[in-house]
Amino acid sequence: MAAQSFDMIVIGAGPGGYVAAIRGAQLGLKVAVVEREHLGGICLNWGCIPTKAMLRSSEVFHLMHRAKEFGLSAQKIDYDLDAVVKRSRGVAKQLTSGVGHLLKKNKVTVIMGEATLPAKGKVSVKTDKGETQELSSKHIVLATGARARELPGLEADGDLVWTYKHALQPPRMPKKLLVIGSGAIGIEFASFYNTLGAETTVVEVMDRVLPVEDTEISGFAKKAFEKQGMKIMEKSTVKQLDRGKGKVTAHIERGGKTEKHEFDSVISAVGIVGNIEGLGLEDLGVKVDRTHVIVDEYCRTGVDGLFAIGDLAGAPWLAHKASHEGVMVAELVAGGHPHAVRPEAIAGCTYCHPQVASVGLTEAQAKDAGHEIKVGRFPFIGNGKAIALGEAEGLIKTVFDAKTGELLGAHMIGAEVTELIQGYVVGRQLETTEEDLMNAVFPHPTLSEMMHESVLQAYDRAIHI
Repeated sequence: MAAQSFDMIVIGAGPGGYVAAIRGAQLGLKVAVVEREHLGGICLNWGCIPTKAMLRSSEVFHLMHRAKEFGLSAQKIDYDLDAVVKRSRGVAKQLTSGVGHLLKKNKVTVIMGEATLPAKGKVSVKTDKGETQELSSKHIVLATGARARELPGLEADGDLVWTYKHALQPPRMPKKLLVIGSGAIGIEFASFYNTLGAETTVVEVMDRVLPVEDTEISGFAKKAFEKQGMKIMEKSTVKQLDRGKGKVTAHIERGGKTEKHEFDSVISAVGIVGNIEGLGLEDLGVKVDRTHVIVDEYCRTGVDGLFAIGDLAGAPWLAHKASHEGVMVAELVAGGHPHAVRPEAIAGCTYCHPQVASVGLTEAQAKDAGHEIKVGRFPFIGNGKAIALGEAEGLIKTVFDAKTGELLGAHMIGAEVTELIQGYVVGRQLETTEEDLMNAVFPHPTLSEMMHESVLQAYDRAIHI
């Protein structure tokens, strides 16, 4: 049987793949998308969306305990972990079905199965029905994503040691929890379980939690987490896990000494590895570095007509980065001239309590890049809306080039900063200077006023501090 021909074939239907497929179809391309597990990928099913649903439950739980501060009364405050998880899974299911509807609406051919690339321009799919379908296209987009990294001796078993998937459907509520890794995934789960009452310890091999963030923000976050009862162990390594009946003994090395600590549950959040296996990339000549496909600024692999996007193609490991790369590649395939997606223009968000968000260069990175800088800061305690919300703990920090006024970076910690950061993202995209931001009129009373004040403070013009 002759191979079915398409203008573009996308392998993987996560936030990069399904967006690429839809955009390609909008541009008049005949598109097929191949998915081996579930539409929406990790993000919709096991990542971004269900974790935020669970974190929202813990946030409401936290607020209920603060009822008295707001002149309210609430007794016998409790939670039902099974119901929290059920709501989270329901949210994920709703959005996954929505992706299926969007692909159908845009006339994208969806094939459920496992894909391999037997030759350039060829895709062979072993379908979930046990059949084999042969496809062909001059343009193939790899969007297979990534999975949790597992270190030797720290492998997940789903009972005592969990990955993010297990943590989203926990077999029990932990009493004493160890979280290995303090990146976004680790800190979000630490925040969720700590808020619900787990005695939580976070171990980080680097010298600070949330190590990709600005040093000042990391330090602020550590103090906030410790105030909530978390134990933070920096410059520490989990060397071994001894598993017993209902308990795990962790051997944690810190400062040249090894300590033993006992837990009933462990979450391993030590990074991700790209899903490159079984695709046939090596035979095609695709270059891979530490499980991630090497690409240029337009996500081209170096093999004619073959692209790689999203987590498979390297950092930052963010769904919105994958989606924009998908759009960019679809527009390239359709003959357009899109702008390359710039990693430094992509915001990162962590939905712990308090929230953390950032875009662009940290203060240290700006100095290392040779910039003469001006730095502005504004605390939440100086903002009327933050005080009214009962969320007076936080900081907005902005970094400017002293000579040009370019906004080099912005860093936030506090309530709703994952929503606020987009203002600075748009500002950077439009090549905004400090003068533009100073002259913008921010509404009152809002949290966004702090963004204005931080800019003003960088130039010694802040009003409310």
